[in-house]
Amino acid sequence: MLKKKSVDDINVKGKKVLVRCDFNVPLQDGKITDENRLVAALPTLKKLIADGGKLILCSHLGKPKGEPKPELSLAPVAARLSELLGQEVKFAADDNVVGPNAKAAADAMQDGDVILLQNTRYRAEETKNGEEFSKELAGLCDVFVNDAFGTAHRAHCSNVGVTQFVDTAVVGYLMQKEIDFLGNAVNNPERPMVAILGGAKVSSKISVINNLLDKVDTLIIGGGMAYTFMKALGEEVGDSLLEADYLDYAKEMMDKAKEKGVNLLIPVDTVVADDFSNDANIKTVERGGIEAGWQGLDIGPKTRALFADALKDAKTVVWNGPMGCFEMPNFAAGTVAVAEALAEIDATTIIGGGDSAAAVNQLGFGDKMTHISTGGGASLEFLEGKELPGVAAANDK
Repeated sequence: MLKKKSVDDINVKGKKVLVRCDFNVPLQDGKITDENRLVAALPTLKKLIADGGKLILCSHLGKPKGEPKPELSLAPVAARLSELLGQEVKFAADDNVVGPNAKAAADAMQDGDVILLQNTRYRAEETKNGEEFSKELAGLCDVFVNDAFGTAHRAHCSNVGVTQFVDTAVVGYLMQKEIDFLGNAVNNPERPMVAILGGAKVSSKISVINNLLDKVDTLIIGGGMAYTFMKALGEEVGDSLLEADYLDYAKEMMDKAKEKGVNLLIPVDTVVADDFSNDANIKTVERGGIEAGWQGLDIGPKTRALFADALKDAKTVVWNGPMGCFEMPNFAAGTVAVAEALAEIDATTIIGGGDSAAAVNQLGFGDKMTHISTGGGASLEFLEGKELPGVAAANDK
């Protein structure tokens, strides 16, 4: 899965190039509130324009569930992209995506022109990888470029189906970067390697924990999932988040870590509150000391120091999931401490999309990380060791 042809391996001059982008951006009253994903797409688009390709861009936006929803139109993206690229990005406003507007615009293209199709999820077949829609998309182009890592873990028409009907299917720079960083981190890391897993649930990260225990030197567990591990050790967790069905699994993982010689760390103290609210009564308790009526919402100061110390000599770090409810300022200190520790070490630091990416960016540490993944679900499945259909579908080198 790691050796794929990229935009550097093909000649696109005079060819129509369908580019699957990730323009799934947040919109408020028709305005884009965070354009990171648009900016991230620019290097691939500029390369293909400079090489004389005729670019036909496609993406999904939100979940229109197979029907046209005006509030999820990609028209605002075409407008903003025109400004970012410094040239017109023509919007093909067909509710069936590949309609008369798209076909006419594609036929009239000159080298270096760019058009954007309507939201691919306006078509119900998109998420079912239906053959008809895949063929329609392929019919517009000579070459397919996938640069949308955020949907790489899904087999849809616009990232997988289309590749069955074109000869040349390659990855863009953004996808290549994800494959390089996540792939190397998991398969060929510089050691010591540390993985930090947080977030709410053990259940959503079962296979990740299992897979990483075969790869890492240290595994740090924080966030809501840590309470299931504490309970598995027979400790009191009060009203903290607990997945009782996963206690045996947590025990198994601790045993596996011992057996593999992996240093598995869980919090030694906890910031607890008597209500799930920033204004609740708060105190810090030692591990095992969470009373009924109280819930753990962040790691405590001793744990922050313990985790930072475990990161000091690391050479590769993968982080997925915050250490506490960082959206509430009183419970952000643990996530901030981990971000600060990562910002200070001389290592390849990879943030695995989703909440951890949001936390790092919101807290102002984004530029201190080596790589922030653009795909939450996709990066998790990569860390699980699963094959991602959107990556697998590209031509091998």
